[in-house]
Amino acid sequence: MIKKIFFQSIFFSFLFFKEAFAAESGGMPQLNPEFWISQIFWLVLTFGIMYVVLSKFILPKISNNLESRKSQILENIEAAEKQREDSEAKLKEYDEIILKSKMEAKTIFNQTREKTLKDIGAKKEVLDQQIDDEINKAEKEIEVLRVGAPDKINKIAIETSSELLEKLIGSGVNSSSISAIVDDLSRRNGDKYYGN
Repeated sequence: MIKKIFFQSIFFSFLFFKEAFAAESGGMPQLNPEFWISQIFWLVLTFGIMYVVLSKFILPKISNNLESRKSQILENIEAAEKQREDSEAKLKEYDEIILKSKMEAKTIFNQTREKTLKDIGAKKEVLDQQIDDEINKAEKEIEVLRVGAPDKINKIAIETSSELLEKLIGSGVNSSSISAIVDDLSRRNGDKYYGN
């Protein structure tokens, strides 16, 4: 591109050769053909130096910068794509972990529920057995008391009656007659209460 500009400049310089003769009469020394050789020399020298400086120093640096930027952009795009893929993989792994945790939690809950129900059932059976044993024991004690109660009541009634009669009459009373009366009353009332 620099070469093209350089040659175009030279071409346009020679193109205006005709107008230079007209401008010479107007007092413009740079358009005087007498100075054209030195002007062309300096033009070639100046543009040559500019061309060398641009082509050897400035343009390679610009080109290198553009290439490095392009490669950096491509690397950034690749890194972003890799990070996106990694993020998707991590997200998928996270979803799988959550699903697995939910399944494990559900399994643990069901196992714990079954175990708790079994423990409750076993404890209920033990408690029911203990209650049945206590009821049977209480029934036996009640039966023992029911069977032995009339004799104790008769004995207490005989002793109490003897003491009362002794206090009322002032002398001792035959305990066998009192015992016969109490036994008789006990039999009559016993039929009413005990079904004997």
